[in-house]
Amino acid sequence: MPEKQPSVAEAGGFEPLGLSPVMLAALDQAEYLDPTPIQAGLIPRALAGVDVMGQARTGTGKTAAFVIPIFEQLQPRAQASGPQALVLVPTRELAVQVRDEAVKLSAGRSIHIVAVYGGKPIRRQVEHLRRGAELVVGTPGRVLDLISRGTLMLGGVRFVVLDEADRMLDIGFRPDIERILRRCPQSRQTLLLSATIPPPVRRLAERYMRQPESLDFSSKDLSVETIEQSYFTVDPERKFELLAKLLEREQPQQAIVFCRTKRGTDKVYRRLSETLRGVDTIHGDLQQSVRDRVMRRFRDGKTKVLVATDVVGRGIDVTSISHIINYDIPQFCDDYVHRVGRTGRMGREGVAFTFVTPEEGNELTRIEMRINRLLKRDEIPGFVALEKPQPTEDFDADQGEPLEPPAPKPIFGRRTRRIRRAL
Repeated sequence: MPEKQPSVAEAGGFEPLGLSPVMLAALDQAEYLDPTPIQAGLIPRALAGVDVMGQARTGTGKTAAFVIPIFEQLQPRAQASGPQALVLVPTRELAVQVRDEAVKLSAGRSIHIVAVYGGKPIRRQVEHLRRGAELVVGTPGRVLDLISRGTLMLGGVRFVVLDEADRMLDIGFRPDIERILRRCPQSRQTLLLSATIPPPVRRLAERYMRQPESLDFSSKDLSVETIEQSYFTVDPERKFELLAKLLEREQPQQAIVFCRTKRGTDKVYRRLSETLRGVDTIHGDLQQSVRDRVMRRFRDGKTKVLVATDVVGRGIDVTSISHIINYDIPQFCDDYVHRVGRTGRMGREGVAFTFVTPEEGNELTRIEMRINRLLKRDEIPGFVALEKPQPTEDFDADQGEPLEPPAPKPIFGRRTRRIRRAL
């Protein structure tokens, strides 16, 4: 339970969790020294066979938190019929990421792990499944496709994980998820992980999980203390110039620039590529082979600035990301939380900037109310982000002296007062 986490952490290492020598050796090989809060809290409950609904943002070690107890409870392949564990994820990139993490933690065991997702030939994935797989990681659409072909049989599944459940529901996967869950044995253990627990996620858990325990491993302050967050007010036509100036000032180790549309992503990428090296882009219209190459370059550190859309951005888990730039303010408050969560991974420090046009003050207000925190306003000296009309006369005709410049009016009206009242 969550209240037991401090004692585990104080004891040091993973030994107090009661894991097998094989698993402890794999964790040592992966250089996992101490459990994160979600690992210390979730692993014992999962090993006890409890259904768990865990709230935790990405970058907190949640993949290992569900992979470790699954591996500890797998039966020998000869005693099993088909896959024993199924992990559903919202994006192709996250499927690859979870598979790679699982492979790393399977050291010392004979475990076959297969990732299935669209954008890649299904024939090869079918071949991998036919060889036998204990753990299948996949996107709901491809999983359903394989089920309909009779290639993926779920009758022997003992563990189901819904990873980033809020995002899967956001992008319309709920019907697919329900069809898949109805194909799995009712005796299964189900683990649901989500950065946020909105009502649709809670209803899904209540319907398809057995008296799930709710464990909250998210920061009470959704902004996360290690992430410095600021905003710029900027005219729409000056956003790109501001982006160039900001990158020049910040010199990020690695940065993600989030845009709202695929077309906007391509446009920003093309203009940045004209002046900067190490720039790449990723969005849903790109072929999967291209997306894989882009992610490989980003993880290898060859790409310094990645321009991305929200859906693809949720599958990016790279610990060296130092900066997040919201070129377009996100449409939904929770998307802001997910975007900012790309930096500050595993407790590291990070920086997030958001570009806000004068017409988007209400969106900024909603974000600040959601994270229970005021963002700091930032400026770049010498750069005019907003074109303000200047008075034609700066003299007091009666006194013959320059007028005292008036105090600037706030761009967003009562924004600060409203937020402080909400806090």
